[in-house]
Amino acid sequence: MTRNKKKLSLLERVPIMACAAEGKALARVDDKVVFVPFVVPGDVVDLQVKKKKNSYMEAVAVHFHEYSPLRAQPLCRHYGVCGGCKWQCLLYEEQLKAKQQQVYDNLTRIGKIKLPTFQPILGSKKVYGYRNKLEFGFSNKRWLTEEEVKQDVRYEVMDAVGFHITGAFDKILDITECHLMDDINNQIRNDIRQYALEHGLEFYDLRQNRGLLRSLMIRTSNTGELMFLVQFRIDSPKEQEQADALMRHLSETFPQITSLLYVDNHKANDTFGDQEIHVVKGKDHIYEQMEELRFKVSPKSFYQTNTEQAYELYKVARTFAGLTGHELVYDLYTGTGTIANFIAKDVRQVIGIEYVPEAIEDAKVNSQINGIDNTLFYAGDMKDILNRDFIEQHGRPDVIITDPPRAGMHQDVIDAILFAAPQRIVYVSCNPATQARDLQLLDTDYQVMKVQPVDMFPHTQHVENVVLLKRR
Repeated sequence: MTRNKKKLSLLERVPIMACAAEGKALARVDDKVVFVPFVVPGDVVDLQVKKKKNSYMEAVAVHFHEYSPLRAQPLCRHYGVCGGCKWQCLLYEEQLKAKQQQVYDNLTRIGKIKLPTFQPILGSKKVYGYRNKLEFGFSNKRWLTEEEVKQDVRYEVMDAVGFHITGAFDKILDITECHLMDDINNQIRNDIRQYALEHGLEFYDLRQNRGLLRSLMIRTSNTGELMFLVQFRIDSPKEQEQADALMRHLSETFPQITSLLYVDNHKANDTFGDQEIHVVKGKDHIYEQMEELRFKVSPKSFYQTNTEQAYELYKVARTFAGLTGHELVYDLYTGTGTIANFIAKDVRQVIGIEYVPEAIEDAKVNSQINGIDNTLFYAGDMKDILNRDFIEQHGRPDVIITDPPRAGMHQDVIDAILFAAPQRIVYVSCNPATQARDLQLLDTDYQVMKVQPVDMFPHTQHVENVVLLKRR
């Protein structure tokens, strides 16, 4: 009985048809859609079904009969296990086509509104080494690959530093190379692993909430600065000595680190927004440069992780806004005020609103260090701050630029935008699906005039999209 069931779950010589959501690809077998990771359109494969529902299945490729001409050779040795860059196997120009189609499908199928011809997606000049920030976790429970499990491999050391594995919250895939950032990330991370093992430093146990080494964060900048932060859990004077010794080692071994920091976090999670930052070397921040502007980036700051492509994204937003120097602009979900300060010289005034108070403080500092005096920033929940009283007090904006989180905008925020009645809205989104939903809600008063997809994250399914809406 078990043997027959297993045989039924093997699908033979299945052609892969298209790219799908979450970085997977799509095939069809009889009347069912099959979602498959790590394959590309044009591959012909045997599939082992892992999950079967009424209308779809999930499967993995167990044998390739034909390889697609759209295939690329993945650069990373961890490809297929890490899962962070699922589209490394797909030619970059084909990735861009898939992302363009993703934006089109979401805006047409979910938005169901009149749309103009989409502008061609802006691809990233760098397809590797494009990130300015990476975070890695430590664990005393290393993730074993399927091959290692099959071979019943036994390891004396199960400590790991790398990326969390989806579906195994307490396990870490030990990473020896990552091509998302300059190679300095590999040099420092691999050095810390070796140092920690040689000196008996305890790797974190997430289930027990104990262990000295919790996580690390590295940030590079286009000004040549490098920030490195280690997150510890220090439970004894001995562990404090071990932490201090590691930080001295890093300072001496990597003089290119200009901002060396650590956090002593005893919480059950690795978020450190509420934790004290200890400065070991340099300052508690670095700077990014964009045109003539300098932006202060602290360890708790949000800054677009693809610096070069963020510049292209902001240029699109600025162009779509159609600024003449006389406009009052509201910048919603302003973050650290990057867009607000970026457009400030072209407007009468910019008012930025953001939920995170620390981000607003950074936004104010960024205005100060750049000599910008026509910005105002407010911290708080968008749906609570942006109301009729706020609009009547500060004036109806000529332009609204909004860059919400993946969940999109709250209905109250959309109602407030409709009340504010700007002439133009520039909607920047990292999730075209929720953007499409919001565009439909704005459609009563606004018509979509331009659509510009932008690729910020090569080898992933993620895509940014900028839409210009004009008041009817």
